Amino acid sequence: MKKQILSWVNIFVGCTIMGAGFVFFINPYNIIPGGVYGASIVLHNLFPSIQVGTFGYMFDIPLMITSVLLLGGKLGGRTIAAALTTPFIMNFITWLIYPTREAMESLDPSQMLGGTMDMSQHLMLTTLMGAVVIGIGQGIVVRNQATTGGTDIVAMLLQKYAHIKFSNAILMADGAVVCFGLLVIGFGVGSGEEVTQASWHLSFYSLIAIYVTSRVLSRVINGAKNDKILFVISDQKLPDLHRYILKDMDRTATCIKSSGLYTGNDKEMLFLVVSYKEVAGVKHTIKECDPRAFVIVTDAYDTFGEGWKQLPDRGDVEPE
Repeated sequence: MKKQILSWVNIFVGCTIMGAGFVFFINPYNIIPGGVYGASIVLHNLFPSIQVGTFGYMFDIPLMITSVLLLGGKLGGRTIAAALTTPFIMNFITWLIYPTREAMESLDPSQMLGGTMDMSQHLMLTTLMGAVVIGIGQGIVVRNQATTGGTDIVAMLLQKYAHIKFSNAILMADGAVVCFGLLVIGFGVGSGEEVTQASWHLSFYSLIAIYVTSRVLSRVINGAKNDKILFVISDQKLPDLHRYILKDMDRTATCIKSSGLYTGNDKEMLFLVVSYKEVAGVKHTIKECDPRAFVIVTDAYDTFGEGWKQLPDRGDVEPE
C-alpha cells in the first residue's frame, strides 16, 4: 500500500514539474516540443481564447481510451489521472502568473510574473531549460507506470507493437507536430495576424527541445547506466579478494573454471558486477593480491537480480 501511494504521489509531482516547464519556458515563446501540448500551443495561436491545457484535454480523451484498451487497465487508470492532471496544472499556473485575461490569451512573457521571467532575448536558454524540466517531469511519470497522455501513448504503442525504443518513438511522433507548428507559427498559414512571433527559425528551437527532452527522459527512466562488469584472471587463488568482495563490498561473484590456452595451467577467473564507484576499490585490492592479474572492466547496460533491479513483468513499461 505504501509503495502504491508513493507511486501515485510521484505521478502528480511529475505532472506538476512538466506543467511548470511548459508554462514558464515553452508556451510563451511558441516553441513546439512535440506531443499533445506542442500541438495545443499551435492551436492556441489560432484560437487564443482557449488555453493550451484545455486543448490538451481535447486531444487526450480519445488517446486515453486507446491506452485503456490497448495498454491495460492498470496503466490506463494511471494515464487517465496524469493526463487529466497535467492540463489542469498548466491552466492553473497560467492563471496565477498572468495579471489579466488578455495577457493569458497572448501568453506575453513580458507580463509573466511582472516580467521577472521574460526570456525573450534568450531563446536558446529557455528552450534548454524547458526541455530539461519537461523531460524530468515526464520521466518521473513514466517511471511510475503511467504516461501524460498524448504522444506518450503513441510511443508506448510503437514500443509494444513495433519494438521501437520509447525515447526514439517520442522523437518520431513529435516530428509531425513540429511540422504542424512550422506551417502555422513559422509561416503563418491559417493564423492571420494572431501570431505575434511568426518566425520559421522557432522550429529549430523546437527540434532542440524535442531532442533534449528525449535524452533527459531516457536518463530519468533508465538511470546513469554506470554499472561495470569485471573479469579477473589470475594464476593463483585470491582469498583476500574474495573476502573484500563478500565482506567489505557485501556483494558476491562467480568463479569460472578456466585454463590458459598457451600454458594449459589452471587459472582462477572471477566474474562480478559492481557500481562505477566500487571499481577503484576492486582494482586496488586486485593489485595487492596479484599485481600480474589480467583484469577486464566493461559497461553493464542493465543488471537484474539480487542486489540489483528486479526483472520486469510482462506488460511493464520498459522505455529502453
